Amino acid sequence: MAVNRPFRVLGIETSCDETAAAVVQDGRTVLSDVVSTQVELHARYGGVVPEIASRLHVERIVPVVDQALAEAGLALADLDGIAVTRGPGLVGALLVGVSAAKGLASVTGLPLVGVHHIAGHIAANYLSSPGLEPPFVCLVASGGHSHLVRVLSHDRFEILARTRDDAAGEAFDKIARAMGLGYPGGPAVDREAEGGRTDAVSYPRMDLGGRSLDFSFSGVKTHALNSLNRLTMRAAEEGIDVWSLMPRRDFAASFQSAVVDALVDHAFAGLERTGLLVLAMAGGVSSNRELRRRMAERAARDGVALHVPPPRLCTDNAAMIAAAGSFALREGRRDGPEMNADPSWELDDPI
Repeated sequence: MAVNRPFRVLGIETSCDETAAAVVQDGRTVLSDVVSTQVELHARYGGVVPEIASRLHVERIVPVVDQALAEAGLALADLDGIAVTRGPGLVGALLVGVSAAKGLASVTGLPLVGVHHIAGHIAANYLSSPGLEPPFVCLVASGGHSHLVRVLSHDRFEILARTRDDAAGEAFDKIARAMGLGYPGGPAVDREAEGGRTDAVSYPRMDLGGRSLDFSFSGVKTHALNSLNRLTMRAAEEGIDVWSLMPRRDFAASFQSAVVDALVDHAFAGLERTGLLVLAMAGGVSSNRELRRRMAERAARDGVALHVPPPRLCTDNAAMIAAAGSFALREGRRDGPEMNADPSWELDDPI
């Protein structure tokens, strides 16, 4: 699509518990970025309740889109396309965003494209690092995903590794809950681990054999739960508080370090495997301060260019969807009114 003026795309994201809309220009400049979060509500239940999330998306989607357009100073007629998260995610939540995007495209005649949620996370790097271009390796770590991806072009990807069980963020959530730190678990563990000893609990190294770069966090999670159970039983026998046996910050720091070890080691093994020297990070877990620190140290040591979006662009947002959608639309991709939500869409499925 040849366009002489700025190319502006509205992005819509409703894959989980954030109702989000944003306008991005030329795939790299954020004109507006609106997120209506449900975190406090779902925290009462210790995690996301899909039915509640879907209901709130229905209530919030129109005001959020209106606010994104107002903050960008644009009307629908000023846009060049609409991008929406098609999957993966919670099917009810996805359907709200997809239905809204299809309705807007039908009324305005604007081209529509469905975006893969992970592709959106990867595209967040183009917003924070406008000069970044493929190819590069991207570590995507969140509550639902732990992927190592070779980014071949703006909309072509090769999965080098994925988790075989729990995602990194999922493991953080479960251990945070067991420690009484609440939801969401990743930020809670990050805060609690500050100043803690990383060697207070010894964790086994992740080894899946062969040349696999895949992740597996169920073993680390189970080891942490077993360690906590042993401490709890001992504390009960002695009639003392469990955290008098081991400071909570030490337990949190040790667990966090074990997860970070795996993420860092596999990411740099992926670089070595591909021969690339550019590494990006994406997803909510990429906001973790220990992970960022360790990645920066290793990158500096190995001569690797590291790109990490600010925390706001690591968590779910629509700016990343608009960015990914901008590149897809420029490449000529279009989706019609038959497009449906796909909660199990794989990143490397044929488009």
